[in-house]
Amino acid sequence: MRALRAALLLLAVNACSSRPPVEETAVVRAGDFGAGVEKSRLEADVLTLARAHLEDTPIDCTAFDLEQVNLEHHPLCNITREKARQLIRARFQSLGYTVIEQKAEGPTWPTTNVIAEVRGSEHPEQVVVVGAHYDAFYSGADDNSSGVAAMLEMARLAAGKRFARTLRFVGFDLEELGLVGSTRFVRTLPGEEIVASIVFDCIGYKDARPGAQLGLPGFPIPNTGDFIAAIANEQSRPRLEELYALGSRLDFVSLRGAVAPIDGSGPFSGNLMRSDHAPFWLEGHSALFLTDTANFRNPHYHRETDVPSTLDYDFLAGVTRLSAAGIAYWAEGPLP
Repeated sequence: MRALRAALLLLAVNACSSRPPVEETAVVRAGDFGAGVEKSRLEADVLTLARAHLEDTPIDCTAFDLEQVNLEHHPLCNITREKARQLIRARFQSLGYTVIEQKAEGPTWPTTNVIAEVRGSEHPEQVVVVGAHYDAFYSGADDNSSGVAAMLEMARLAAGKRFARTLRFVGFDLEELGLVGSTRFVRTLPGEEIVASIVFDCIGYKDARPGAQLGLPGFPIPNTGDFIAAIANEQSRPRLEELYALGSRLDFVSLRGAVAPIDGSGPFSGNLMRSDHAPFWLEGHSALFLTDTANFRNPHYHRETDVPSTLDYDFLAGVTRLSAAGIAYWAEGPLP
């Protein structure tokens, strides 16, 4: 995830205060779906993805202006993605999905987004998106093998089931170079209604020690890093409120929310735009950004030390369970 400098500013303001009622049978159905998440699978996938990044060939960083820099140790020269893309594709296929690779050329970087979906049985034109970028610095355990693992686990739970709306899982390419894959994905969407989206970026690091969570002077941000942050804009506020309502009933993980003004592009919230939810917001689509706050909590962010052993897999499982409940609620399923 690109740096979130001052990103937690809005966690102190406009945080969800209203929790709309949710119908009991829908809560039970969503909760049962989320409870199917298996921590052991998440941990195994993070390990596999991190190993794949270490064994991959980094991008050619000679395209960057990196004069007087030791290229061997520069983070930009340690971005990998190809083996992670292959893993995502193979996993989707093993679950029975028809995989689409959305390829796009660009002036510098071609991209490939990896897509699988469960077509809605009643309202297929209404879509719920689950996304995570698969490019990473170094082994990228938290950023963003944690998010990819959550997406893959949710795809496993959804495989072979029926939902009223379409569920679409997307591995985004080259987030780290400026949200390239997600921007190309959103700009080529057909005439569909994006009912809801969850975008994962760094969701596996927890540190409950006082002082572990960095904040900003004058804002009541907790100093313990034991929550998952969910960021919305005004259009996405209803989805955040619904996720809060589900979270308060299901108690999978501690959730704190923030709502960026209007579409999120204003001067006071620009730093909340630095992941793959931002292109959705700018094109007028609903999207929630889930994050452990990255460099505000995780000292291994964008470093060689971002390795699987630093993650809290109980925390990651809780985030994934709540998110799975959310997509089941929004997609209205699984159906009998």
